[in-house]
Amino acid sequence: MAEEKSFKYVIVGGGVAAGYAAREFSKQGLKPGELAIISREQVPPYERPALSKGYINLENKATLPGFYVCAGSGGEKQFPQWYKENGIELILDTEIVKADLAAKTLVSGTGQVFKYQTLLAATGSSVTRLSDFGVQGADAKNIFYLRELDDADELVTAMDVKKNGKAVVVGGGYIGLELSSALKVNNLEVTMVYPEPWCMPRLFTAGIASFYEGYYANKGINIVKGTVAAGFSTNSNGEVAEVKLKDGRTLKADIVIVGVGARPIISLFKGQVEEEKGGLKTDAFFKTSVPDVYAIGDIATFPMKLYNEMRRVEHVDHARKSAEQAVKAIKAAEEGKSIPEYDYLPYFYSRAFDLSWQFYGDNVGETVMFGDNDPKSPKPKFGSYWIKEGKLIGAFLEGGTPEENKAIAKVARTQPSVESLNVLSKEGLSFATKI
Repeated sequence: MAEEKSFKYVIVGGGVAAGYAAREFSKQGLKPGELAIISREQVPPYERPALSKGYINLENKATLPGFYVCAGSGGEKQFPQWYKENGIELILDTEIVKADLAAKTLVSGTGQVFKYQTLLAATGSSVTRLSDFGVQGADAKNIFYLRELDDADELVTAMDVKKNGKAVVVGGGYIGLELSSALKVNNLEVTMVYPEPWCMPRLFTAGIASFYEGYYANKGINIVKGTVAAGFSTNSNGEVAEVKLKDGRTLKADIVIVGVGARPIISLFKGQVEEEKGGLKTDAFFKTSVPDVYAIGDIATFPMKLYNEMRRVEHVDHARKSAEQAVKAIKAAEEGKSIPEYDYLPYFYSRAFDLSWQFYGDNVGETVMFGDNDPKSPKPKFGSYWIKEGKLIGAFLEGGTPEENKAIAKVARTQPSVESLNVLSKEGLSFATKI
Protein backbone atom coordinates (compact mmCIF):
# COMPACT_ATOMS: atom_id res chain seq x y z
CA MET A 1 0.00 0.00 0.00
CA ALA A 2 1.46 3.36 -1.03
CA GLU A 3 2.00 5.77 1.84
CA GLU A 4 -0.54 8.49 2.38
CA LYS A 5 0.46 12.06 1.60
CA SER A 6 -1.15 14.99 3.33
CA PHE A 7 -1.34 18.65 2.28
CA LYS A 8 -3.09 21.76 3.49
CA TYR A 9 -4.10 22.66 -0.10
CA VAL A 10 -4.43 20.38 -3.11
CA ILE A 11 -5.11 21.51 -6.68
CA VAL A 12 -6.36 18.66 -8.83
CA GLY A 13 -5.63 19.38 -12.50
CA GLY A 14 -2.52 20.93 -14.03
CA GLY A 15 -3.72 23.41 -16.62
CA VAL A 16 -3.82 27.19 -16.79
CA ALA A 17 -6.06 27.59 -13.73
CA ALA A 18 -3.74 25.42 -11.60
CA GLY A 19 -0.68 27.44 -12.64
CA TYR A 20 -2.28 30.79 -11.83
CA ALA A 21 -3.66 29.46 -8.53
CA ALA A 22 -0.12 28.37 -7.58
CA ARG A 23 1.19 31.85 -8.36
CA GLU A 24 -1.52 33.47 -6.23
CA PHE A 25 -0.80 31.08 -3.33
CA SER A 26 2.90 31.99 -3.49
CA LYS A 27 2.01 35.72 -3.52
CA GLN A 28 -0.30 35.33 -0.52
CA GLY A 29 2.34 33.42 1.44
CA LEU A 30 2.81 29.68 1.59
CA LYS A 31 4.81 27.41 3.89
CA PRO A 32 6.90 24.69 2.18
CA GLY A 33 4.88 21.49 1.74
CA GLU A 34 1.46 23.14 2.18
CA LEU A 35 0.43 23.00 -1.49
CA ALA A 36 0.41 20.17 -4.02
CA ILE A 37 -0.65 20.19 -7.67
CA ILE A 38 -1.71 16.79 -8.98
CA SER A 39 -1.75 16.63 -12.79
CA ARG A 40 -2.28 13.94 -15.43
CA GLU A 41 0.12 15.74 -17.74
CA GLN A 42 3.87 15.13 -17.70
CA VAL A 43 4.86 18.81 -17.74
CA PRO A 44 4.15 21.69 -15.34
CA PRO A 45 1.18 23.99 -16.09
CA TYR A 46 1.52 25.87 -19.39
CA GLU A 47 -0.46 28.43 -21.39
CA ARG A 48 -2.78 26.21 -23.42
CA PRO A 49 -3.57 28.80 -26.16
CA ALA A 50 0.08 28.62 -27.25
CA LEU A 51 -0.59 25.14 -28.65
CA SER A 52 -2.77 26.42 -31.47
CA LYS A 53 -1.30 29.92 -31.71
CA GLY A 54 2.43 29.20 -31.87
CA TYR A 55 3.53 25.70 -31.09
CA ILE A 56 2.48 24.16 -34.38
CA ASN A 57 4.04 26.84 -36.56
CA LEU A 58 7.04 24.89 -37.90
CA GLU A 59 8.96 27.93 -39.16
CA ASN A 60 8.64 30.05 -36.06
CA LYS A 61 7.77 27.52 -33.40
CA ALA A 62 6.89 28.41 -29.84
CA THR A 63 8.28 25.70 -27.54
CA LEU A 64 8.47 24.95 -23.86
CA PRO A 65 9.76 26.39 -21.65
CA GLY A 66 8.65 29.48 -23.59
CA PHE A 67 5.00 29.21 -22.61
CA TYR A 68 4.91 27.86 -19.08
CA VAL A 69 2.42 29.84 -17.00
CA CYS A 70 2.33 32.72 -16.24
CA ALA A 71 3.98 33.86 -19.48
CA GLY A 72 0.64 34.49 -21.18
CA SER A 73 -0.25 37.44 -18.99
CA GLY A 74 3.21 38.95 -18.85
CA GLY A 75 4.14 37.22 -15.59
CA GLU A 76 7.22 35.27 -14.59
CA LYS A 77 7.52 31.82 -16.22
CA GLN A 78 7.02 29.06 -13.69
CA PHE A 79 9.73 26.51 -14.52
CA PRO A 80 9.79 23.19 -12.61
CA GLN A 81 12.39 24.91 -10.42
CA TRP A 82 9.88 27.67 -9.50
CA TYR A 83 7.59 25.17 -7.78
CA LYS A 84 10.53 23.74 -5.77
CA GLU A 85 11.66 27.21 -4.72
CA ASN A 86 8.14 28.04 -3.57
CA GLY A 87 7.80 24.80 -1.61
CA ILE A 88 5.02 23.54 -3.90
CA GLU A 89 4.88 19.81 -4.61
CA LEU A 90 4.29 19.16 -8.32
CA ILE A 91 2.90 15.64 -8.71
CA LEU A 92 2.88 14.99 -12.47
CA ASP A 93 1.77 12.06 -14.63
CA THR A 94 -0.72 11.17 -11.90
CA GLU A 95 -4.42 10.70 -12.54
CA ILE A 96 -6.88 10.99 -9.67
CA VAL A 97 -9.55 8.32 -10.17
CA LYS A 98 -11.54 8.74 -6.96
CA ALA A 99 -12.43 11.71 -4.77
CA ASP A 100 -14.14 11.20 -1.41
CA LEU A 101 -14.99 14.78 -0.51
CA ALA A 102 -16.58 13.90 2.84
CA ALA A 103 -13.35 12.18 3.91
CA LYS A 104 -11.18 14.81 2.15
CA THR A 105 -9.31 12.05 0.32
CA LEU A 106 -8.13 11.57 -3.27
CA VAL A 107 -6.90 8.31 -4.75
CA SER A 108 -4.70 8.00 -7.85
CA GLY A 109 -4.80 5.29 -10.52
CA THR A 110 -1.86 3.57 -8.84
CA GLY A 111 -3.55 3.57 -5.42
CA GLN A 112 -1.64 6.52 -3.96
CA VAL A 113 -3.75 8.33 -1.34
CA PHE A 114 -3.72 12.11 -0.90
CA LYS A 115 -5.37 13.97 1.99
CA TYR A 116 -6.22 17.67 1.89
CA GLN A 117 -7.78 20.35 4.06
CA THR A 118 -8.85 22.55 1.12
CA LEU A 119 -9.36 21.29 -2.43
CA LEU A 120 -9.26 23.32 -5.64
CA ALA A 121 -10.87 21.43 -8.50
CA ALA A 122 -9.22 22.59 -11.73
CA THR A 123 -9.79 19.54 -13.92
CA GLY A 124 -10.63 21.53 -17.05
CA SER A 125 -12.19 20.02 -20.16
CA SER A 126 -11.64 17.00 -22.31
CA VAL A 127 -11.84 17.24 -26.05
CA THR A 128 -14.91 15.78 -27.77
CA ARG A 129 -13.86 12.91 -30.04
CA LEU A 130 -15.60 11.66 -33.16
CA SER A 131 -15.19 8.11 -31.84
CA ASP A 132 -17.53 9.19 -28.98
CA PHE A 133 -20.26 9.39 -31.63
CA GLY A 134 -19.28 6.11 -33.29
CA VAL A 135 -18.07 7.81 -36.49
CA GLN A 136 -16.78 5.06 -38.76
CA GLY A 137 -12.97 4.96 -39.11
CA ALA A 138 -12.48 7.70 -36.51
CA ASP A 139 -9.63 5.75 -34.89
CA ALA A 140 -7.46 5.90 -38.06
CA LYS A 141 -3.89 7.17 -37.75
CA ASN A 142 -3.30 10.88 -38.48
CA ILE A 143 -6.66 12.02 -37.10
CA PHE A 144 -5.67 14.59 -34.49
CA TYR A 145 -7.24 16.55 -31.64
CA LEU A 146 -5.55 19.46 -29.91
CA ARG A 147 -5.85 19.79 -26.16
CA GLU A 148 -2.53 18.86 -24.59
CA LEU A 149 1.15 19.15 -25.38
CA ASP A 150 1.32 15.49 -26.48
CA ASP A 151 -1.41 16.14 -29.05
CA ALA A 152 0.55 19.08 -30.43
CA ASP A 153 3.75 17.03 -30.62
CA GLU A 154 2.04 14.30 -32.63
CA LEU A 155 0.50 16.85 -34.98
CA VAL A 156 3.82 18.65 -35.55
CA THR A 157 5.48 15.33 -36.47
CA ALA A 158 2.71 14.47 -38.93
CA MET A 159 2.84 17.92 -40.53
CA ASP A 160 6.54 17.39 -41.10
CA VAL A 161 6.08 13.89 -42.57
CA LYS A 162 3.16 14.95 -44.80
CA LYS A 163 4.82 18.13 -46.12
CA ASN A 164 2.72 19.83 -48.85
CA GLY A 165 0.01 17.21 -48.26
CA LYS A 166 -3.74 17.63 -47.88
CA ALA A 167 -5.24 18.53 -44.52
CA VAL A 168 -8.92 18.46 -43.60
CA VAL A 169 -10.05 20.43 -40.57
CA VAL A 170 -13.35 19.30 -39.07
CA GLY A 171 -15.04 22.11 -37.15
CA GLY A 172 -15.44 25.84 -37.70
CA GLY A 173 -14.79 27.20 -34.20
CA TYR A 174 -11.59 28.46 -32.53
CA ILE A 175 -9.50 25.36 -33.17
CA GLY A 176 -10.76 25.07 -36.73
CA LEU A 177 -9.91 28.66 -37.61
CA GLU A 178 -6.57 28.85 -35.80
CA LEU A 179 -5.32 25.48 -37.03
CA SER A 180 -6.44 26.01 -40.63
CA SER A 181 -4.28 29.13 -40.75
CA ALA A 182 -1.33 27.32 -39.12
CA LEU A 183 -1.57 24.40 -41.57
CA LYS A 184 -1.77 26.79 -44.50
CA VAL A 185 1.26 28.78 -43.28
CA ASN A 186 3.07 25.43 -43.12
CA ASN A 187 2.25 24.80 -46.80
CA LEU A 188 -0.43 22.16 -46.50
CA GLU A 189 -3.49 22.22 -48.73
CA VAL A 190 -6.38 22.93 -46.36
CA THR A 191 -10.11 22.20 -46.44
CA MET A 192 -12.37 23.23 -43.55
CA VAL A 193 -15.65 21.37 -42.99
CA TYR A 194 -18.41 22.42 -40.61
CA PRO A 195 -22.17 21.90 -40.36
CA GLU A 196 -23.23 25.46 -39.51
CA PRO A 197 -24.13 28.13 -42.08
CA TRP A 198 -21.03 30.13 -41.03
CA CYS A 199 -17.85 29.82 -38.94
CA MET A 200 -17.66 30.45 -35.19
CA PRO A 201 -21.46 30.58 -34.90
CA ARG A 202 -21.49 30.86 -31.10
CA LEU A 203 -19.90 34.29 -31.33
CA PHE A 204 -19.80 35.60 -34.91
CA THR A 205 -22.74 37.14 -36.71
CA ALA A 206 -23.18 36.25 -40.39
CA GLY A 207 -21.57 39.61 -41.23
CA ILE A 208 -18.45 39.01 -39.12
CA ALA A 209 -18.10 35.43 -40.36
CA SER A 210 -18.31 36.40 -44.03
CA PHE A 211 -15.16 38.49 -43.60
CA TYR A 212 -13.13 35.60 -42.14
CA GLU A 213 -14.47 33.10 -44.65
CA GLY A 214 -13.58 35.48 -47.48
CA TYR A 215 -10.13 36.11 -46.04
CA TYR A 216 -9.46 32.37 -45.64
CA ALA A 217 -10.72 31.67 -49.17
CA ASN A 218 -8.34 34.33 -50.53
CA LYS A 219 -5.52 32.50 -48.72
CA GLY A 220 -6.46 29.37 -50.67
CA ILE A 221 -8.36 27.55 -47.93
CA ASN A 222 -11.30 25.56 -49.24
CA ILE A 223 -14.43 25.90 -47.06
CA VAL A 224 -17.21 23.28 -47.08
CA LYS A 225 -20.24 24.33 -45.03
CA GLY A 226 -23.46 22.65 -44.01
CA THR A 227 -22.17 19.09 -43.69
CA VAL A 228 -20.21 16.87 -41.31
CA ALA A 229 -17.62 14.11 -41.45
CA ALA A 230 -19.59 10.86 -41.54
CA GLY A 231 -16.66 8.46 -41.84
CA PHE A 232 -13.01 7.95 -42.80
CA SER A 233 -11.29 5.49 -45.08
CA THR A 234 -7.67 4.43 -44.56
CA ASN A 235 -4.67 3.33 -46.61
CA SER A 236 -2.72 0.09 -46.09
CA ASN A 237 -0.75 1.68 -43.21
CA GLY A 238 -3.95 2.41 -41.33
CA GLU A 239 -3.52 6.16 -41.97
CA VAL A 240 -6.48 8.30 -42.93
CA ALA A 241 -6.85 8.61 -46.73
CA GLU A 242 -10.29 10.11 -47.27
CA VAL A 243 -12.97 11.94 -45.33
CA LYS A 244 -16.49 10.88 -46.25
CA LEU A 245 -18.97 13.72 -45.84
CA LYS A 246 -22.61 13.28 -44.90
CA ASP A 247 -23.69 14.98 -48.14
CA GLY A 248 -22.01 12.19 -50.14
CA ARG A 249 -18.82 13.98 -51.13
CA THR A 250 -15.36 12.67 -50.25
CA LEU A 251 -12.21 14.68 -49.53
CA LYS A 252 -8.68 13.30 -49.87
CA ALA A 253 -6.69 13.74 -46.66
CA ASP A 254 -3.18 13.05 -45.35
CA ILE A 255 -3.99 14.69 -42.02
CA VAL A 256 -7.32 15.36 -40.31
CA ILE A 257 -7.72 17.71 -37.36
CA VAL A 258 -10.93 17.65 -35.39
CA GLY A 259 -12.11 20.62 -33.31
CA VAL A 260 -15.74 20.01 -32.41
CA GLY A 261 -15.78 21.17 -28.81
CA ALA A 262 -14.93 20.04 -25.30
CA ARG A 263 -16.69 18.84 -22.18
CA PRO A 264 -16.00 19.76 -18.57
CA ILE A 265 -14.32 16.95 -16.59
CA ILE A 266 -16.47 16.61 -13.47
CA SER A 267 -16.96 12.83 -13.16
CA LEU A 268 -14.79 12.73 -10.00
CA PHE A 269 -17.32 14.91 -8.18
CA LYS A 270 -20.56 13.38 -9.49
CA GLY A 271 -23.20 12.96 -6.81
CA GLN A 272 -21.09 14.83 -4.25
CA VAL A 273 -21.27 18.44 -5.44
CA GLU A 274 -24.21 20.49 -6.66
CA GLU A 275 -24.09 20.94 -10.46
CA GLU A 276 -25.50 23.52 -12.84
CA LYS A 277 -25.21 24.07 -16.61
CA GLY A 278 -22.80 21.17 -17.01
CA GLY A 279 -20.38 22.39 -14.36
CA LEU A 280 -19.90 22.48 -10.59
CA LYS A 281 -22.06 25.22 -9.11
CA THR A 282 -20.11 27.84 -7.17
CA ASP A 283 -20.65 31.16 -5.45
CA ALA A 284 -18.85 34.42 -6.32
CA PHE A 285 -15.74 33.09 -4.52
CA PHE A 286 -15.74 29.74 -6.39
CA LYS A 287 -16.85 27.79 -3.32
CA THR A 288 -18.93 24.73 -4.20
CA SER A 289 -21.80 23.23 -2.18
CA VAL A 290 -19.22 21.14 -0.27
CA PRO A 291 -17.22 22.88 2.49
CA ASP A 292 -13.54 23.49 1.63
CA VAL A 293 -14.03 22.49 -2.02
CA TYR A 294 -13.55 25.17 -4.67
CA ALA A 295 -13.96 24.84 -8.45
CA ILE A 296 -12.16 27.07 -10.98
CA GLY A 297 -11.74 27.47 -14.73
CA ASP A 298 -13.79 25.53 -17.29
CA ILE A 299 -15.68 23.41 -14.76
CA ALA A 300 -17.10 26.23 -12.60
CA THR A 301 -20.65 27.51 -13.11
CA PHE A 302 -20.59 30.82 -11.25
CA PRO A 303 -22.78 33.91 -10.80
CA MET A 304 -21.95 36.42 -13.51
CA LYS A 305 -22.73 39.65 -11.75
CA LEU A 306 -22.85 41.79 -14.88
CA TYR A 307 -25.78 39.80 -16.36
CA ASN A 308 -27.25 38.52 -13.11
CA GLU A 309 -27.18 34.86 -14.14
CA MET A 310 -25.21 31.64 -13.68
CA ARG A 311 -22.65 31.02 -16.42
CA ARG A 312 -19.88 28.60 -17.26
CA VAL A 313 -17.00 30.02 -19.31
CA GLU A 314 -14.43 27.96 -21.22
CA HIS A 315 -11.69 30.49 -21.79
CA VAL A 316 -8.14 31.11 -20.68
CA ASP A 317 -8.87 34.61 -19.32
CA HIS A 318 -11.49 33.25 -16.90
CA ALA A 319 -9.25 30.29 -15.99
CA ARG A 320 -6.59 32.77 -14.83
CA LYS A 321 -8.94 35.15 -13.04
CA SER A 322 -11.12 32.52 -11.33
CA ALA A 323 -7.95 30.87 -9.98
CA GLU A 324 -6.76 34.15 -8.47
CA GLN A 325 -10.19 34.89 -7.00
CA ALA A 326 -10.53 31.46 -5.36
CA VAL A 327 -7.09 31.60 -3.75
CA LYS A 328 -7.68 35.13 -2.47
CA ALA A 329 -11.01 33.95 -1.02
CA ILE A 330 -9.41 30.91 0.65
CA LYS A 331 -6.69 33.06 2.23
CA ALA A 332 -9.12 35.81 3.29
CA ALA A 333 -11.46 33.26 4.93
CA GLU A 334 -8.53 31.90 6.98
CA GLU A 335 -7.92 35.41 8.31
CA GLY A 336 -11.59 36.13 8.88
CA LYS A 337 -11.59 38.78 6.16
CA SER A 338 -13.70 39.15 3.05
CA ILE A 339 -12.92 40.08 -0.55
CA PRO A 340 -15.10 41.57 -3.32
CA GLU A 341 -17.31 39.22 -5.35
CA TYR A 342 -16.05 38.02 -8.72
CA ASP A 343 -17.23 40.51 -11.32
CA TYR A 344 -16.24 39.05 -14.66
CA LEU A 345 -16.49 40.69 -18.08
CA PRO A 346 -16.50 37.93 -20.73
CA TYR A 347 -13.49 38.27 -23.01
CA PHE A 348 -12.51 36.18 -26.03
CA TYR A 349 -9.76 36.69 -28.57
CA SER A 350 -8.02 34.95 -31.43
CA ARG A 351 -5.10 35.35 -33.79
CA ALA A 352 -4.65 33.79 -37.22
CA PHE A 353 -2.61 34.86 -40.26
CA ASP A 354 -2.14 38.63 -39.79
CA LEU A 355 -5.51 38.94 -38.13
CA SER A 356 -6.30 39.54 -34.48
CA TRP A 357 -9.71 40.09 -32.91
CA GLN A 358 -11.05 40.73 -29.43
CA PHE A 359 -14.58 40.49 -28.09
CA TYR A 360 -15.98 41.71 -24.78
CA GLY A 361 -19.37 41.39 -23.14
CA ASP A 362 -22.41 39.48 -24.30
CA ASN A 363 -23.42 38.71 -27.89
CA VAL A 364 -27.19 38.97 -27.68
CA GLY A 365 -29.65 41.51 -29.08
CA GLU A 366 -29.43 43.53 -32.27
CA THR A 367 -26.12 44.08 -34.02
CA VAL A 368 -24.48 47.03 -35.73
CA MET A 369 -21.41 46.53 -37.91
CA PHE A 370 -18.88 49.25 -38.67
CA GLY A 371 -15.53 49.77 -40.39
CA ASP A 372 -13.75 48.14 -43.31
CA ASN A 373 -14.64 44.46 -43.48
CA ASP A 374 -13.47 43.81 -47.02
CA PRO A 375 -11.41 40.57 -46.92
CA LYS A 376 -9.22 41.98 -49.72
CA SER A 377 -8.27 45.13 -47.78
CA PRO A 378 -4.55 45.48 -47.09
CA LYS A 379 -5.37 46.37 -43.46
CA PRO A 380 -8.93 45.40 -42.63
CA LYS A 381 -10.35 46.95 -39.47
CA PHE A 382 -13.96 46.49 -38.49
CA GLY A 383 -16.18 45.63 -35.59
CA SER A 384 -19.64 45.00 -34.30
CA TYR A 385 -21.71 46.15 -31.35
CA TRP A 386 -24.54 44.21 -29.70
CA ILE A 387 -27.47 46.28 -28.37
CA LYS A 388 -30.14 44.96 -26.04
CA GLU A 389 -32.98 47.01 -24.55
CA GLY A 390 -31.33 50.26 -25.66
CA LYS A 391 -27.95 49.44 -24.09
CA LEU A 392 -24.68 48.46 -25.69
CA ILE A 393 -23.71 45.13 -24.09
CA GLY A 394 -21.14 43.54 -26.41
CA ALA A 395 -18.32 44.72 -28.67
CA PHE A 396 -16.11 42.98 -31.21
CA LEU A 397 -13.09 44.46 -32.98
CA GLU A 398 -10.73 43.10 -35.64
CA GLY A 399 -7.38 44.84 -36.08
CA GLY A 400 -7.70 47.12 -33.06
CA THR A 401 -4.82 48.85 -31.30
CA PRO A 402 -4.32 48.12 -27.56
CA GLU A 403 -6.04 51.45 -26.75
CA GLU A 404 -9.02 50.66 -28.99
CA ASN A 405 -9.36 47.19 -27.48
CA LYS A 406 -9.39 48.80 -24.01
CA ALA A 407 -12.11 51.16 -25.21
CA ILE A 408 -14.42 48.37 -26.44
CA ALA A 409 -13.85 46.50 -23.16
CA LYS A 410 -14.86 49.62 -21.27
CA VAL A 411 -18.13 50.15 -23.15
CA ALA A 412 -19.03 46.46 -22.83
CA ARG A 413 -18.69 46.83 -19.06
CA THR A 414 -20.34 50.24 -18.63
CA GLN A 415 -23.18 49.44 -21.07
CA PRO A 416 -23.92 52.97 -22.31
CA SER A 417 -27.36 53.82 -23.73
CA VAL A 418 -27.73 53.82 -27.50
CA GLU A 419 -30.16 56.38 -28.94
CA SER A 420 -30.24 55.09 -32.49
CA LEU A 421 -28.68 52.12 -34.31
CA ASN A 422 -28.23 54.26 -37.43
CA VAL A 423 -26.24 56.88 -35.58
CA LEU A 424 -24.21 54.14 -33.88
CA SER A 425 -23.27 52.54 -37.19
CA LYS A 426 -22.09 55.94 -38.49
CA GLU A 427 -20.07 56.61 -35.35
CA GLY A 428 -18.58 53.14 -35.40
CA LEU A 429 -15.43 52.70 -33.35
CA SER A 430 -15.42 56.38 -32.26
CA PHE A 431 -18.51 55.66 -30.12
CA ALA A 432 -16.27 53.52 -27.89
CA THR A 433 -13.06 55.53 -28.08
CA LYS A 434 -14.60 58.90 -27.19
CA ILE A 435 -16.35 57.71 -24.01
